[in-house]
Amino acid sequence: MQSGTRLAAVDLGSNSFRLEIARLELGQLQRTEYHKETVRQGAGLDADRRLSQDAMQRGWNCLARFAERLAGFEPSQVRVVATQTLREARNRDEFVSVAEQTLGFPIDVISGREEARLIYQGVVHLLPQSDERRLVLDIGGRSTELIIGQGYRPQTMESYRVGSVAWSMRYFADGVMTAKNFERAEIAAKAVLDDAISTHGRRHWDVAYGCSGTVGAIADTLLLAGRVPARYLITRDGLDWMRDKLVKAHKFDAIKLEGIKDERKAVIAGGLAVLRALFDLLEIEQMQYAYGALRHGALYDMLDRQHETTDVRAAAVTALAAKFSADAAQGARVSATALHLFSQLAPHLKKKQRQEAARQIDWAARLHEIGSRISHADPHKHGAYILDHADVSGFAMHELHTLSQLVLGHRGKLRKLESRFGDAMFMHQLLALRLAVILCHARQDPDHDGITLAPGPDPAHGFSLAMRKGWASAWPQSAHLLREEALAWQKTPWGLHLR
Repeated sequence: MQSGTRLAAVDLGSNSFRLEIARLELGQLQRTEYHKETVRQGAGLDADRRLSQDAMQRGWNCLARFAERLAGFEPSQVRVVATQTLREARNRDEFVSVAEQTLGFPIDVISGREEARLIYQGVVHLLPQSDERRLVLDIGGRSTELIIGQGYRPQTMESYRVGSVAWSMRYFADGVMTAKNFERAEIAAKAVLDDAISTHGRRHWDVAYGCSGTVGAIADTLLLAGRVPARYLITRDGLDWMRDKLVKAHKFDAIKLEGIKDERKAVIAGGLAVLRALFDLLEIEQMQYAYGALRHGALYDMLDRQHETTDVRAAAVTALAAKFSADAAQGARVSATALHLFSQLAPHLKKKQRQEAARQIDWAARLHEIGSRISHADPHKHGAYILDHADVSGFAMHELHTLSQLVLGHRGKLRKLESRFGDAMFMHQLLALRLAVILCHARQDPDHDGITLAPGPDPAHGFSLAMRKGWASAWPQSAHLLREEALAWQKTPWGLHLR
């Protein structure tokens, strides 16, 4: 990516939506714009985990304003990530559909551990390089992420369903802050977070860092009140002092502390209770506020995705395949064959679109047998389930679902994917993968010289697969399987014709 290129990241958080625009200069990202709006979507989730119409409208209105700032950006220059509220919301598709049209860019709903990974990347890229073992924590509106890492490598990542919005609504009802309410909130937070002692406890790290809204507001408040020994340092004594000040204020709207802006008054008590619980559980004596955050991690991740060698998704696929003892040689064989076939179907695609589609085929090919570790009966179904429910570094949830659908469809009847028949790109990818699995069925490099695959002008004309003269006689089992495959495709709107 050339110097001078502009990149943008949008963070759809449970409490606030944020837009960060930066310019790439000699490999470093320099901020040019930053916009934040308190949307408080997390407060709009009802007991059935459905977003209210008002909460969705607040989000759409904010994204309409962000869209004005993103005019002129290419899709490859923008990354939009959504976190816990949209992970939970049962009607998230309704929100996301309108939000993508409003913003003009796709939205990635990411898992908790992927959020943790990006947070860590955002923090460490803006800290001095060091070999110290770092604890990084981020208390969001409805989730808290904890990461242990060293250098640029996160080692232990976890996300917990506890946050400033959720805890403020649950334990400080009607905006009332009492010592008893703080005690209840902290005990409840510890009940959720206490298994972090074994993975993120004091023996695992050298220095603790906190980032983003809650930690930043607390750090600002303690600094402005002169309650810390060094700039942006949070101590146990400081947290005790702040709790006492909030209890004395009693009501959210009576809070008068420099550093607590009006839009944060309604959620600071819950965030403070969670941070105090973490100080106790993880034996934190002091914590340094760090400037980096999720949106910065999303920006740097865009740079990494430009090259296969730095795209964390490739390494994650290799690790997942190894975890489930998939045959790596067969995965590579199927991948090479599928990519050879797909290249004949997609010469008209733009370079970046073709590259991303090819990566998906490669990953699906390398993962298509992971379900066999669970059972040899219907391994494609088990593999799809794994991908729909696994935390895989670098992937958004919808990206993993696309892989799960390719793995589900690599064998068996096609009608199980009827909902995808209208997606031309997916059907091209699926055909290439299915044919590659057939051609590699003997677990040997296939003879695909003289095999040509061509798309029809539309689904009604289907695909055409031609083989050189004598190929079917030389490979009768493969020819038989291909004839069976053609029959399967005749039951779809697409069709497959053998010549």
